[in-house]
Amino acid sequence: MQAIFARTALTSNGWRQNVAVEIDDAGRIARVMPDSTPGSDAAQVPVLLPAASNLHSHTFQRAMAGLAERRGPQGRDSFWTWREIMYRFLDLLSPDDIEAVAAFAFMEMQEAGFAAVAEFHYVHHQPGGTPYTDIGELAARIAAAASETGIGLTLLPVLYTFGGVDGRPLKGGQQRFGNDVARFEKLLARSEECIGGLPSDTRLGVAPHSLRAVARNDLRAVAAMRPDTPLHMHIAEQEPEIEEVLAAYGKRPVEWLLAQMEVDEHWCLIHCTHMTDDETRNLAQTGAVAGLCPVTEANLGDGIFNGPQFRAAGGALGIGSDSNIRITVAEELRQLEYSQRLRDRARVVLPDHGQSTGRTLYDAALAGGSRALGRDAGALEVGRWADLVAIDPASHAGMMADDGILDGWLFTGSNDAVTDLWSAGRHRVRGGRHVAREAVSARYAKALERLMGSL
Repeated sequence: MQAIFARTALTSNGWRQNVAVEIDDAGRIARVMPDSTPGSDAAQVPVLLPAASNLHSHTFQRAMAGLAERRGPQGRDSFWTWREIMYRFLDLLSPDDIEAVAAFAFMEMQEAGFAAVAEFHYVHHQPGGTPYTDIGELAARIAAAASETGIGLTLLPVLYTFGGVDGRPLKGGQQRFGNDVARFEKLLARSEECIGGLPSDTRLGVAPHSLRAVARNDLRAVAAMRPDTPLHMHIAEQEPEIEEVLAAYGKRPVEWLLAQMEVDEHWCLIHCTHMTDDETRNLAQTGAVAGLCPVTEANLGDGIFNGPQFRAAGGALGIGSDSNIRITVAEELRQLEYSQRLRDRARVVLPDHGQSTGRTLYDAALAGGSRALGRDAGALEVGRWADLVAIDPASHAGMMADDGILDGWLFTGSNDAVTDLWSAGRHRVRGGRHVAREAVSARYAKALERLMGSL
């Protein structure tokens, strides 16, 4: 067994002192013992927390971070102008590039405090849309990156069929995404084979991309393929998307989805940026997770999630890094709260009265992320996957006791606070650095040099 000793730990029974934790050979928590003394072989850390899960990532976009920050020659820049830049960049990526970038992003996630990730994997084909000989070529590259870094993986192959609600054909960079339902079933089966050699905490789900990219009947077909596994899809991210769906379907995206599909706790709906109050309350009552990516949503100018109403209705939420322009647990949660404050011109918006903001946000991210990934984690509790993160409160300002630890980290700290991380017991970050950082970074730098030379 592995052993950890924490001077302070956030257990399922609250904050405890001098906590010894044992992890079994399967990667699950075997014992949690407060008021202990450190064993000679224990990894000793200042503060031990359950580690968050990243519920939404497109790893390949990490390599284009910063490339879309120059204002266009005319008109107003938006998500849609950013998307055209992303498509052009995407056409440069080889399978080797995709694997190298994914490994680098996965490594950064672990160094930031994420123990697991749901990879919303929609790049399947060669530039121009020609399939690889192996339909799972790029799924295998994502699996290889997860294997190298040791991050917990929920792989979400994406069905992407059309360029819009009107059924227009894919064009440009979108052609690397395209499958019909029959070919998607083959991709799903092959993806399961690709992750077969990964550890037992690995999961496979499905991801119909969005209402603008998947026909109604195809959405129903995909939802029926694996009804007890995670199902993720983008929804209500952009106002033009909402207008397009409303014109075609007679209802707004969330409104239509809740009326037509059996949305439940297996679903994770990404962004949900533009919802009415009725949509907010109704979505919260389904048990589905609202997958929020506040840093990306701010970067793309998407809008602000309806947080207070969703939480008041009992809604579950979690965080993801989406475009990976910045990979950070602390800043995602900070941006989530700050966006609410800016909109409402108030302070301390999301917690209940008398509650810590840091603790409220972190607890929500733990529970929502684990549910969204179909992952038995999110708590320092016997039997759960040992997804754990150690932080050093001395690295940032703020109070150094109990919930003040989280308020300090999330509002004054950064990734520098993370000293160690375990993904299902795999101790991959030690002393603030991933154990494979040198090799992963070298391959990423080589891929990035080639890509920059092709721009």
